[in-house]
Amino acid sequence: MLPVNARLRRSEEFRAVMRGGARAGRRRLVLHALAGSGGQTKAGLVVSKAVGNSVVRHRVSRRLRHLLADRLGTLPAGSALVVRALPAAATATSAELGSDLDAALRRLSLSPSARHDNGPAV
Repeated sequence: MLPVNARLRRSEEFRAVMRGGARAGRRRLVLHALAGSGGQTKAGLVVSKAVGNSVVRHRVSRRLRHLLADRLGTLPAGSALVVRALPAAATATSAELGSDLDAALRRLSLSPSARHDNGPAV
């Protein structure tokens, strides 16, 4: 579960990350990231009706929240992330979602291994 102080809550926060940040698309999700200047790292999810009915959307949300909570501590301080689930996420396993999330984080140089190789790109 994401801690309360690590969640994006307001639509303005989501909009700022999605419009002003870098983006990395994968088969099952799209990751939007905005580099911060210190402070609390925050994350939010967008799981639309295109993903499936409410049961499917909540399952995908729970899986993504769990995956994000495990990775929040490894992200640069003050970063803001929005993970947007695509319809293919409905049938994906947690391992597949985790793989896509890790690949997107590497692409944006937000994973610890990518930061050591290339430096921050966001």
